[in-house]
Amino acid sequence: MRYQPILLIVLISSFAFAESPTTSSPTWKKLTLSDKFYCEGANFADFNKDGKVDVVSGPWWYEGPDFTKKHEIYKPTGNQEAGSYKADNDYSDNFFAFVYDFNNDSFPDVLVYGFPGKDARVYLNPGKDKIDQNWEMKLVFDQVDNESPQFADLDGDGKPEGIFHSKDTLGYATIDWKDPLKQWTYHPISPKGGWQRFTHGYGIGDVNGDGRMDILEAHDWWEQPADANAKEWIKHPFNFAGGGAQMYVYDVDGDGKNDVITSIAAHGWGLAWYRQIKNDKGEIAFEKNVIMDDKGNANAQGIRFSQLHAIDFIDINGDGLKDIVTGKRWMAHGSHGDAEPMAAPVLYWFELKRTAGKVEWIGHQIDDNSGVGTQVVAGDINGDKTPDIVVGNKKGTFVFLSQPSATKTASAK
Repeated sequence: MRYQPILLIVLISSFAFAESPTTSSPTWKKLTLSDKFYCEGANFADFNKDGKVDVVSGPWWYEGPDFTKKHEIYKPTGNQEAGSYKADNDYSDNFFAFVYDFNNDSFPDVLVYGFPGKDARVYLNPGKDKIDQNWEMKLVFDQVDNESPQFADLDGDGKPEGIFHSKDTLGYATIDWKDPLKQWTYHPISPKGGWQRFTHGYGIGDVNGDGRMDILEAHDWWEQPADANAKEWIKHPFNFAGGGAQMYVYDVDGDGKNDVITSIAAHGWGLAWYRQIKNDKGEIAFEKNVIMDDKGNANAQGIRFSQLHAIDFIDINGDGLKDIVTGKRWMAHGSHGDAEPMAAPVLYWFELKRTAGKVEWIGHQIDDNSGVGTQVVAGDINGDKTPDIVVGNKKGTFVFLSQPSATKTASAK
């Protein structure tokens, strides 16, 4: 399964650092779509094909561009029926939402990963003429484990796979695109190893630069072998974190080698990037670089917040370098038991800068009353070619529209 990776790798002669162009930080317009707890993740697509991007959050989708009109996708049940989850002791059955046209009818459908250890289900968009009716649901997988599952192209064929582990093995699930709504096929890449449904931290990326996507989890990265029929992938032990959020692979420092970005503890503290180096045997190893420490101390900017349970990774300010979008998951397990569960649910982006041979991550607060769920999604929602952010969690559903600076002092090198 070879392909050309889409990850941005900046190759610099003599391993010099690329300087970051100087740009201004965007401001943000906050839209509150709901103050009810329906889900732990939301997403966006043009569901009614009117040329305006809409938002999906739990059992509803909201019409863009102002998101004031909502439509029911499926019938809410239990506490969700009245939008009255009890945040202190309730959980959603909708942890992650992804959008994709599964049946190739040109209308985006919605993939939902439910509560950890539960099923994956696809809600089929009925089309513009039937947009107000409930969407047909298809169960496509029985047990999605991990609290950072993803839906992305693992094998480079241009179509996504389910990226998660299941039933005590690491792996991924492929889709038969001739019949995409039948049960997905799970491919374990490891022997059984003590992973359970509430395990945190999972991601994909080409760690070693061989053109094949690897799988990462909190304590190892698993190299995809050249032999597509190999029963197991190659395990490379490394303790990235205790178990954080989504894990990303990216050349942070511009030295031509891909590094790893993740939060350290989903219900504790910490955010870090791991610079790829060589050990004394010439093997790939990593050097930990702290953005926020795992003790709850304020960083050099005075920033501190806990429970970084979701991360997205995207170029926010248009300087050609990808940035971190994250925040605090508020009351993840209720009002007790985690690090500062009742503290302000902040939302941040951390700007990657390369200056005078050094890497910096500059934190910018977006909001202090929303945070993240188990998912946070960034992308262009209003069509101005700059990334916006959508959040669904116990605080409600929110859209943050970036208001980019009118000028940039330099272009990306």
